[in-house]
Amino acid sequence: MRLGKWLRVGLHVKRWLLLLMLGITALSLALAMGLATVYRNYDFPAATTAAVRAGTLQFIPHPYREVLLGVIGLAVTAAALCGLGASLLSPFLRARDARRGALLDAIERHRFGAPPPALKVVAIGGGTGLSTLLRGLKQYPDLALTAVVSIADDGGSSGRLREEFAMPPPGDIRNCIVALADAEPLLGRLFQHRFDQAGSPLHGHSFGNLFLAAMTEMTGSFEEAVAEVSRVLAVRGRVLPTTLEQVTLCADLADGSWVCGESNITAAPAAVRRLHLQHRAEANPAAIAAILDADLIVLGPGSLYTSVLPNLLVDEIAQAVRLAAAPAVYVCNVATQRGETDRFGAADHVRALREYVGDDFVDYVLVNDDFGEAGKIRPGWGVEAVGLDGLADLPGGATILRRPLVGPATPLRHDPAKLAAALVELGLGAPARGRAVACSLRDKPEPAGAARGLASS
Repeated sequence: MRLGKWLRVGLHVKRWLLLLMLGITALSLALAMGLATVYRNYDFPAATTAAVRAGTLQFIPHPYREVLLGVIGLAVTAAALCGLGASLLSPFLRARDARRGALLDAIERHRFGAPPPALKVVAIGGGTGLSTLLRGLKQYPDLALTAVVSIADDGGSSGRLREEFAMPPPGDIRNCIVALADAEPLLGRLFQHRFDQAGSPLHGHSFGNLFLAAMTEMTGSFEEAVAEVSRVLAVRGRVLPTTLEQVTLCADLADGSWVCGESNITAAPAAVRRLHLQHRAEANPAAIAAILDADLIVLGPGSLYTSVLPNLLVDEIAQAVRLAAAPAVYVCNVATQRGETDRFGAADHVRALREYVGDDFVDYVLVNDDFGEAGKIRPGWGVEAVGLDGLADLPGGATILRRPLVGPATPLRHDPAKLAAALVELGLGAPARGRAVACSLRDKPEPAGAARGLASS
């Protein structure tokens, strides 16, 4: 396959390879004629003559010795050219191209442009779950990745920056950018570094959050700030906030009280009965366009009430997922979350999701069935593995997919590689929904315009 790509028409490589071969051939003939002249006109000692005969393979009959020497020479020349080219061009190749075949891929991209992605994946969520998913999907270079991230966070560093600078909370956005980054590991660690000097005005802030706040002031736009930081960290894909407006998450509780603020919902004394936004927010048009153009839409994993559902409370986001031709899959959490989904099974997660978006919103539900690893959850942690009882009795047409999705080091969370592999397998094999309205939206020449029309409907 690689040899065929080197010989592709229009790559502008074959002509130079041919010229190089002609030059090497002429040089080899000149060297051979010179050696033959010396060999015929000078007398060598017997020991030297034997060494010359062995070195020129005269113990092998014609024409086999010429064929053997030609094959060896060709192989050595090709290896030397590839190694030399990679060494000379390595300073100009991006970090993610530092692998076998990078030179050929770089030339091909330069001549013909980037090949179309095998799969366009849009992941919707927030928190640790979304960044875990993105780290796994990033290992597949043929995917076009877009993260649509909730910005309802109001605690910690993000909450302080949100209040002081009237900007969207940057924490979940920062985690997704670092997860998709191809920059040096040190730069990623720098963006995640948190100042811990007690009493300092910077205490609790992460460098990445401060960097995003500074870029927001410089550019005048949080959306532009995210794009610029993504460029600095060589992000593989796009990270888009669900909305560009300030949003506050509120919840009616089972005891009849209500609270506002994501951090207060998690710490609430009673279970969540109903979730809503304090004020209606307009969806980010770029997020709508990405959803409508996707080949696979992934919801979760992540905190059900504070990471996944806040995105779907923005009406146009939920509408775009419902109308998109791409299949939608909900990734159920591996473990319950204290204060949000205590004693929830997988069926409870799906029922809670359907209360907000309806029974036909998702086409697949991906659940973990490796309870050998999930069984390592310790009782003192205050959580438990999400069980699978009741999934078969759920109404609606969603297909339940059971896969081993945890590893020995992550009994509480999905293993990034296993989760990504399961989703890529699903995305490459799942049929599109084929709804006429979705196709009409996707076929418009300017998705952003379609997105704006949907947002205003």
